[in-house]
Amino acid sequence: MKSISKRLAGVSRHAAIWTAALTATGAFASRVEDLPGGPAVHQLNLPPPATRIAAAQADLHWMMLIICSIILVSVFGVMFYSIWKHRKSQGAKSATFHESVTVEVLWTIVPFLIVIGMALPATKVVVAQKDTSNADLTIKATGYQWKWGYDYLSGEGEGIAFLSTLDPAQRAMSDAGKPEGNDYLLRVDHPLVVPVDKKVRIITTANDVIHSWMVPYFGVKQDAIPGFVRDTWFRAEKVGDFYGQCAELCGKEHAYMPIHVKVLSQADYTAWVDAEKKRLAALADDPNKVWTMPELMARGEKVYAANCAACHLPTGKGAGPIKPLDGSAIVQGPLGEQMHVVLEGRNNGAMPSWKQLSDTELAAVVTFTKNHWGNHTGQLVQPAQFKAARAGEFPAGGIPAANPGATPAPAPAAAASAPSTAAAPAAGMPYQVFFATGKSELDAESTATLKAAVEYLKAHPDVKIALSGFVDSTGNADANGELAKNRATAVRGALEAGGVAGNRIDMRKPEVITAAQGADREGRRVDIVAAQ
Repeated sequence: MKSISKRLAGVSRHAAIWTAALTATGAFASRVEDLPGGPAVHQLNLPPPATRIAAAQADLHWMMLIICSIILVSVFGVMFYSIWKHRKSQGAKSATFHESVTVEVLWTIVPFLIVIGMALPATKVVVAQKDTSNADLTIKATGYQWKWGYDYLSGEGEGIAFLSTLDPAQRAMSDAGKPEGNDYLLRVDHPLVVPVDKKVRIITTANDVIHSWMVPYFGVKQDAIPGFVRDTWFRAEKVGDFYGQCAELCGKEHAYMPIHVKVLSQADYTAWVDAEKKRLAALADDPNKVWTMPELMARGEKVYAANCAACHLPTGKGAGPIKPLDGSAIVQGPLGEQMHVVLEGRNNGAMPSWKQLSDTELAAVVTFTKNHWGNHTGQLVQPAQFKAARAGEFPAGGIPAANPGATPAPAPAAAASAPSTAAAPAAGMPYQVFFATGKSELDAESTATLKAAVEYLKAHPDVKIALSGFVDSTGNADANGELAKNRATAVRGALEAGGVAGNRIDMRKPEVITAAQGADREGRRVDIVAAQ
């Protein structure tokens, strides 16, 4: 009796635990229902299809599920029936037949027919969803950390291009932990717009890491891979707003990289194209225009909010491994160095390249960061300088704010009393030390560059530097990496021999330059830059 009582008590405890768990689950489910999109977590089916391909995928899904369920029930039903009906306690004896030809034939032919019956419709859908021929319009979707860039390559919208970023208000809701609306973390500032009943070909690629363009309503999911081009297509059969997300884990902001496709009637789409072309024409900036400081600051604030604030934060303080811009040695240092970082990126993509922005946008955001928060450098950069920088012509040092038509930003009083060594000399960083092909020895040109770098660093004892070696993407990667390290070591040795303390020098991992990024000479250099 004691044993039975203990068992009943144990059962009672387990029942209480399960009751509490189910109660908590029900409460959680009710809370989920209150969240935007909450009922969707209880869906047993795929999203409502908006294309024939998505409908075919849904039909295929249910067909496979039904077939597999029938097989499951049949096999386990026969197995359990046989175990129960022919158990030893009932006097059953095992059969003695061996190698039954009938059984062998049946369990070979039946599975084969099942596989064929499943493969034929599946193949038909796969072939159809990969047929991107005869498209009415073609759009390139480029993945960036963490947004999408769209370029209309054909059709009446040809020439239209824009970036699609999570609406800042949506990110603010997430940071505050207060989600609202049925499009929470899905609404963007500039959705992809397409016409209804038109075949749209999507070409995917990426600028930094692997992304994936997925819209379940269209039955579309295509990876976007740096250096590669993939394509897919859809034909939306009804107008409306359809959402998706990047389906490849692409970094810390992966959850904030939605896809929003707006499907319009043909008439509305034509009107949108006309309006968008007028908008882009109005935004087209004269690259030779000389901007004033207030103009660049106002424009740069918008560019920063749309592109930089996700990592460096609106306060410019950064977070975790993301370096702060407020008080940064690079931002407060020579103009050419920050321009180089913005154009080329840094640390193998940890700081991405922003070449996709226009010269005016780049000039504005660099000017903004150099003269906002606690940064009062008084420096500004003009779009024409970024145009020259794209061709490799970077300014050697900082430029004064007193450009034609510029209104200098007032420097703080502390800056006025700073020692003269805090100002960047005419030949400031970054210094670029070039080597001969396959060599890691310093020649006359590189020795002269290092001499200038040593003089600068002696005049600025508070500046710490980093050595960043470069290699091209050809040849053996291990050999290239070793060569880059040897070159950086040679530069470090020369700097230390010139009197630069070793604790001021940070050795960084070599960076790879592809053939598309620069000439052979650019892959044989070591950069001396200010370390953050």
